[in-house]
Amino acid sequence: MNPILNEYKTVFATVPFEEIKNEHFLPALEEGIRLGKENIEKIKSNTEEATFENTILALENSSEILDKTAEVFFNLLSAETNDELQEIAKEFSPKLTAYGNDVGLDADLFVKIKAVWDKKDSLNLDAEDLKLLEKNYKSFVRNGALLNEEGKEKLRKIDEELSTLGLKFGDNNLKETNKFIMVLDSEDDLKGLPAGEVEAAAMLAKEKGHEGKWAVTLDYPSLIPFMTYAENRELRKRLYMANGTKSCKGDELDNKEVIKRMAELRHQRAKLLGYESHAHFTLEERMAANPKTVTDFLDDFLSKAKDQAKKEIEDLQKYAVENGGPSDLQNWDYAFWAEKLKKDKFSIDDEMLKPYFKLENVIDGVFQVANKLYGLNFKKNDEMQKYHKDVMTYEVTDESGRHIAVFYADFFPRAGKRNGAWMTAYRGQSNVDGVEKRPHISIVCNFTKPTETKPSLLTFNEVTTLFHEFGHALHGMLADTKYESLSGTNVFWDFVELPSQILENWAYEKECLDLFAKHYETGEVIPSELIQKIKDSATFHEGRATLRQISFCLLDMAWHSGDTTAISNPETFEKEAMKPASLLPDVDGTMMSTSFGHIFAGGYSSGYYSYKWAEVLDADAFEHFKENGIFNREIATKFKDNILSKGGTEHPMELYKKFRGAEPTPDALLRRGGLI
Repeated sequence: MNPILNEYKTVFATVPFEEIKNEHFLPALEEGIRLGKENIEKIKSNTEEATFENTILALENSSEILDKTAEVFFNLLSAETNDELQEIAKEFSPKLTAYGNDVGLDADLFVKIKAVWDKKDSLNLDAEDLKLLEKNYKSFVRNGALLNEEGKEKLRKIDEELSTLGLKFGDNNLKETNKFIMVLDSEDDLKGLPAGEVEAAAMLAKEKGHEGKWAVTLDYPSLIPFMTYAENRELRKRLYMANGTKSCKGDELDNKEVIKRMAELRHQRAKLLGYESHAHFTLEERMAANPKTVTDFLDDFLSKAKDQAKKEIEDLQKYAVENGGPSDLQNWDYAFWAEKLKKDKFSIDDEMLKPYFKLENVIDGVFQVANKLYGLNFKKNDEMQKYHKDVMTYEVTDESGRHIAVFYADFFPRAGKRNGAWMTAYRGQSNVDGVEKRPHISIVCNFTKPTETKPSLLTFNEVTTLFHEFGHALHGMLADTKYESLSGTNVFWDFVELPSQILENWAYEKECLDLFAKHYETGEVIPSELIQKIKDSATFHEGRATLRQISFCLLDMAWHSGDTTAISNPETFEKEAMKPASLLPDVDGTMMSTSFGHIFAGGYSSGYYSYKWAEVLDADAFEHFKENGIFNREIATKFKDNILSKGGTEHPMELYKKFRGAEPTPDALLRRGGLI
């Protein structure tokens, strides 16, 4: 019996993780493909006139088994992978891609879809039905339905190779991250690190088989504190080089040829479909609409932030020299000296704040925020099966006790989990013909683990990360649309970061922090003066932070705005692309592209600018809350009804204007960042 193929008999029909084995995935995929093809044949062979119901709605519901198989598989591949799962992925991903192409390039199926599209004005469809029809029609056109047979075959080959390369990219990165360990024999090597980080390094060494020593890895909770606090400059450099040379050392885990080939294939694909570049293809379905809008947007922020960023680095260099530091500030020096300067300037650092941010309290804090804004309640439910013992499971209800969602939270790093933080779903929301399916939402992070003497105490950056991912989760949990493919986070990519980024703002507000920021030993609420210091220091080195973000956006657009076939040296290409926003000296042998998962494995190709774009939206939107009270239920309801619940059922700018009353301007963001 394959549990994936059966109706889940678990609480809330959640994934039966404990029953699913690796060997279940490929058979479930094969059966999902078989059933999907059977359903497509029924649509095509229907002799009745093509209608919304027998074509578009039937297509929406044609791949239920396949969808749930892929959701579980790819989520585990990111959060709890192993060698066997990664081998299965090499077969799983191309087969799934091939099926997607079989459907998307099916000429007879497209004839049916086009027949419905051509008579859409006479069908009395509501706005959501029309959007689903439009999304399907455009998707087929944008993915080759109008190509001749030769063109379709070329597209199939490109897509299958891209899916394999994307897996190879991620696999190489994870192996690079897992294989590096810096074992330290002397506690002197950890000089400068807070006691909690020294204890964590000792615990990590013990876990890795080096008891009595200390260890640092490339997992963020290990990497970031060492780069921020370790006084030993040579060790900081060693760690920086290990992280900066991930998958670009010319060995079997090198990604240089992988990314070069991926960029070439994406360009070929766009040209085949009649677009100037991959960026032109991608941005057609974004708020930005075209590459020129994006480059103008980035240039505008670059011009506003560059002078301030240069001054910040000059001041930091001067400060370092005055305090016995180097006269040639390098990338491995920045975090260390910036943290010292910030502490001197604002009398604040993460070590002062961490005791007030016990993980369990911060979780309770975001739950209280969700309750105050949207009336949600979170109740722990250990009856739900988990894919790892660290995962926390909750039922989410509204004020009337109605079931709203299932929520999974997975917080600590481990060997089978990729770096970073993300939100995902195991089941989307839908409500067709009175049959309501509520969503199963998950957030995955890599936070500081508890030690033998301390609970998990978060840095303020980790606090804002939790708020960020929880904002995405709210977008998924509060979805209220008819069709799953239009619900929750199924929106334009430069709009998807609004719900996440706006929630970060609450973490800076006293009214919010007073709810949960309590000293883990004494229970003392975080002092007002410390909150003020958080706010005062919020724009510290904002110019440099803006330039750093823009440099990533420029790199993304460079890889995807033209033909990269002639690139002979990806490292040189990368440095040229990022040069307008670079402030510190280049470091030979290092690259970002070879581990830039967002654009080569995470769906953000030609879309990394979305973070900055959404900042404009979130700053403008949060000003509305600030002016009327950050827990103003009326405004929160307006935000929920017009943005969080609506998914991709309307154009995002129309949704935003319904919430805010007007289009946003960059002014609120520039004010918040101290750039005007």
